Amino acid sequence: MARFSEPLPPDAPTIPRPRARAVLGRLLGLTRPERPTLALALLFLLVGSAGSVLFPQAIRGIVDGAIARHDRAALGHHALFLFAVFVVQGAASGLRFALFSISGERVIARLRARLFDHLLGQDVAFFDARRTGDLTSSLASDAAALQTAVSTNVSMLLRNAVTAAGSLAMLFWTSPRLTLVMLAVIPAVAISAVVYGRRVRKLSRDAQDAVAESGAVAEEAFAGLRTVRLFVAEKTESARYAAAVGRAFALARARAVSSGAFMAAVTTAGFSAIALVIWYGGLLVFDGRLTVGQLMSFLIYTLTVAFSLGALADLWGDFMRAAGAAERVFELLDRAPTIPVEGGATPARVDGRVELAGVDFTYPARPDAPVLRGVSLTVAPGEVVAVVGQSGAGKSTLAHLLTRFYDPTAGTVSLDGHDLRALDPSWLRRHIGVVSQEPMLFSSSIAENIRYGVPGATDAEVESAARAANAHEFIARFPDGYATKVGERGVQLSGGQKQRVAIARAVLKNPRVLILDEATSALDAESEHVVQEALDRLLVGRTTLVIAHRLSTVQGADRVVVLDGGRVVQEGTHAALAAEAGLYRRLVERQFVAA
Repeated sequence: MARFSEPLPPDAPTIPRPRARAVLGRLLGLTRPERPTLALALLFLLVGSAGSVLFPQAIRGIVDGAIARHDRAALGHHALFLFAVFVVQGAASGLRFALFSISGERVIARLRARLFDHLLGQDVAFFDARRTGDLTSSLASDAAALQTAVSTNVSMLLRNAVTAAGSLAMLFWTSPRLTLVMLAVIPAVAISAVVYGRRVRKLSRDAQDAVAESGAVAEEAFAGLRTVRLFVAEKTESARYAAAVGRAFALARARAVSSGAFMAAVTTAGFSAIALVIWYGGLLVFDGRLTVGQLMSFLIYTLTVAFSLGALADLWGDFMRAAGAAERVFELLDRAPTIPVEGGATPARVDGRVELAGVDFTYPARPDAPVLRGVSLTVAPGEVVAVVGQSGAGKSTLAHLLTRFYDPTAGTVSLDGHDLRALDPSWLRRHIGVVSQEPMLFSSSIAENIRYGVPGATDAEVESAARAANAHEFIARFPDGYATKVGERGVQLSGGQKQRVAIARAVLKNPRVLILDEATSALDAESEHVVQEALDRLLVGRTTLVIAHRLSTVQGADRVVVLDGGRVVQEGTHAALAAEAGLYRRLVERQFVAA
């Protein structure tokens, strides 16, 4: 599996992986648009923290000023003050939590949208090296880890930090000597926090990678359920998923053990500090240097500091886990696509002249396996050229280069004399239509699939395109007509029906250049006849590249180009090539024998 921690291809620039502090700083930087809301939340945080600092003083007043003197009125006043402090503190805490949480939700919603938008803008080679499950895991589980970090955890971090600082100041004010005794355990806790944080960060990243891998395995199995069922591979897929989950569990267990050991150390240190305070504070009371009320308030402050530091230690682990998730997300966000989605020249006129000059090409994912070698080909405006050859000859690769899914390794691909690398990719693809062997339909209605490339098309235009594609009749027979849902990848339609919907989509787009990538090879004879009739209407007046191996889709072409081993080995009309010795005639004879 291609993991995000692996180096990206050399043509995919990205910044070096930042350290944990830099990652967390960048993560918190995402909250800048929420500053007004966060400022109000911070105000409520200070009010709530002030309550935590004030109430031990009320306890001290009750003990020294009321109970010690048997003053009922003073007891009532102090108790009422304590009640008021708790009411204000509770209201402020609730508002603080709500505001921080809402801000965090907004931050992560923006981050998810930004990440999805950025991923959609990546070049096709990027997706060749990544599994879909890995990417959806970053959108889901990684973003969820960040969501907790920038909402609830930020709120708790600030609250505990302010409370600990305020309580510590009150401890020094009450008894500097006793405070120094209590703080003797802090250095050990701080050192262990640093060591723990580094280990948890690494374990968290590895665990998130393992969870992403298990998600990818599950997604592959569900997407290929028919193949799994056909090959009776349910137990194999279950074993693959169980192994992936087992790896994730082992890493999560190691993280839990580390967290448990650290929390045990922090808890022991905290309560040891309390034991020291009770012992030494008792001696100070015996010596008359401290009152009982002061000792009680000191103990409460000590507990407050201990719990706050314990919470901060736990939050530190959460932030380290978030740092692991953030690294994965930021690596994706920092990757610059080698082929942008838009940007470049947009000529006012498109005639449809396509030319390949000395094109070499190797897929980035397979750099040691050249696919095209010195291919030169010209298709005149309105001409229909068929490209044939054995499997692996490079036929479909021509379509990938014309749509600029990839750029050639050497040579040029041009439209009307313009190198495709100088043209706006979005503009280019608006003028190119593709009907492939297995068209991709989305799990929406037939009408929505037809108007996918032209969202503003009217119902009349959709129906007109469907009629041109020989699709209207079968669509009209469905109870819901054009509102019929096609299911995931169009599984509720037959192969011929899916092809005709795809052709209708191309008709509505009205491209100047058309690519038919073995558009009828997977159909039965009857479906092929209906689809071929629709295709014949579609290609009239358009520059068309037909990638096919069936004789029926080649005979009507103006010219046939034969590829073998990534090179053009023959070129001419169907009749001329069939009459001369060579690869084309062998392919034709083979097809007749098979028939």
